[in-house]
Amino acid sequence: MQESTPDIYVSPAPRLARGVLIATLGCFLVIMLLNAVDSRSGAIELALAVCTLVLSFVLQLSHSAPGSRNRPVRHRILTLGAQAVLAYAPMAIFQAQWGAMAGFLAGSILLMSPSRLAWPLYAATGASILVIALLQGRPVTESIYLGQSTLLTGLVVYGLSRLVELVRELHEARGEIARIAVVNERLRFSRDLHDLLGYSLSSITLKSELIFRLVPVHPERAMEELKDVLATSRQSLADVRRVSSGLRAMSLAHEVTTAKSLLTAADVKTMVVTDFNSPVQEVDTVLAAVLREAVTNLLRHSKARNCTVEVSEKDGMLLLTIENDGVVPAYQDASQHSGNGLGNLTQRLISVHGRLTAGVTPGSTFRVQAAVPVQSNRTADS
Repeated sequence: MQESTPDIYVSPAPRLARGVLIATLGCFLVIMLLNAVDSRSGAIELALAVCTLVLSFVLQLSHSAPGSRNRPVRHRILTLGAQAVLAYAPMAIFQAQWGAMAGFLAGSILLMSPSRLAWPLYAATGASILVIALLQGRPVTESIYLGQSTLLTGLVVYGLSRLVELVRELHEARGEIARIAVVNERLRFSRDLHDLLGYSLSSITLKSELIFRLVPVHPERAMEELKDVLATSRQSLADVRRVSSGLRAMSLAHEVTTAKSLLTAADVKTMVVTDFNSPVQEVDTVLAAVLREAVTNLLRHSKARNCTVEVSEKDGMLLLTIENDGVVPAYQDASQHSGNGLGNLTQRLISVHGRLTAGVTPGSTFRVQAAVPVQSNRTADS
């Protein structure tokens, strides 16, 4: 079902920002109306002032709307031209006191014009009010004040309009971030289920087949193997609970011991070489997951008889290497789902600044190697 996108202005923050903009524009228009009344004009002139202010308010709201700069050029020229007429024509009646309306025009120019033209036209608007005031015989200080007020009004209109747009974009980005977080959590859950349960279920399947063969001839050993299956089943249940609660810590040292036991049960001669200092928890968990996935792939996709697991530090890197023989390209388990374990592990290693390499070596063995910088581990641990 497709989710509907609500009006952005229904949300509190964008609605508040737009409300502040409308209130500010309204206050400016009220001031302009009071100036018109103070000019002692007649009823017709006041009615004309009210109509002009209403039209200017509507135009300004249109220019202050998000994305106004992306409108067609002809549309922008027509609306800016109309606002310029409303800003300058009434000065014939109300003189320079009407000049604050040019501030609205200056703000609209900044909002709707290309950057190379916006600021020069903005400055020209302020200068035009200064010149008009001087031509009307006003004092220099008052003329400068009117010109500066025009520029200040333009900056206020521009700033508040951009604020509305930025708040809107931020609100939309927050919703997108929330959706991305949900997707990432789903991917995390799927990845952890694959990494944790794929190994355990492969172990259970392998040992169950072994028990099936041992029951007629070695029932005592079958009972011992059955105990291992029960222990692995309980561990799988604990893994599922850890995944659902986000507690995914694993130990590389423990996984090395478990992997050797599992491979031995599968009649794979296993040699383990370890010479390393315990990494930080995050790296420990990632490397343990690499080992699990490598052993799972070994059991599913090869007929291995020999396997080497080595953990060492070399050239400033903590290396985990799993290498096995018995590479048969056409061989794999009967599962309908091939999974994407190595892809998951690559993403995990990137998160700890590591890298993963996997492939067939010139000696016809398959090698998986994970490398993590030692220095970053020690830094994180300090």
